[in-house]
Amino acid sequence: MSQFEITRQNRVSRVPDRGHYDEETIYNIIDEALICHVGLIQDDQPVVIPTLHARKDNNILLHGSTKSRLMQYAQSGQNICVTITLVDGLVLARSVFNHSMNYRSVVLFGRGEVVPDEEKMECLKQFTDRLLPGRWDDARQPTAPELKATAIVSIPIELASAKVRVGPPKDEVEDYQLPVWAGVLPIKQQVLPPQDDPQLAHDIVVPDYIRAYVSNR
Repeated sequence: MSQFEITRQNRVSRVPDRGHYDEETIYNIIDEALICHVGLIQDDQPVVIPTLHARKDNNILLHGSTKSRLMQYAQSGQNICVTITLVDGLVLARSVFNHSMNYRSVVLFGRGEVVPDEEKMECLKQFTDRLLPGRWDDARQPTAPELKATAIVSIPIELASAKVRVGPPKDEVEDYQLPVWAGVLPIKQQVLPPQDDPQLAHDIVVPDYIRAYVSNR
């Protein structure tokens, strides 16, 4: 199983036994998450920006307006840090101090590279079908002016680590006798039934691929 090099930059130092450096764990978390947070330095100030992402092999893809500060920074070749977190449950201990969460998170590092114009359409298809498989072929695809106004950046993942917590709370030995409920409240992201656009034509129904997506979630 391939894994990322462990360095001072990506090593999990707090509770290190929760750290994972293998590609499979890291890629699975990246692929399941809908958004990421991109950290950068602008005008000597730290900035963190939430955005959609996609993964192509060992690259994180970001897209946005050519005028956005995220795209302008990401295309500059400077260092970028991307974080992703999935919350799987509230861990309720007998003491407030030992409350926690079950989670899966990734921190990754790299430098942005501009995706050339001839590859933009394929990348946008990947963004679209990642969110909802089948949507790209059903919806109107980007026009030439829309493509020109859109920047896409690929960030080869140079270093990465995942941190994962699972399981019940861990209380102090003396607290196990307290008359306090303890356990885990699982949390799951849910997809609800689709809601029609008020301006939708009356003869258009929810497509099968959307119904299938909802039923499988």
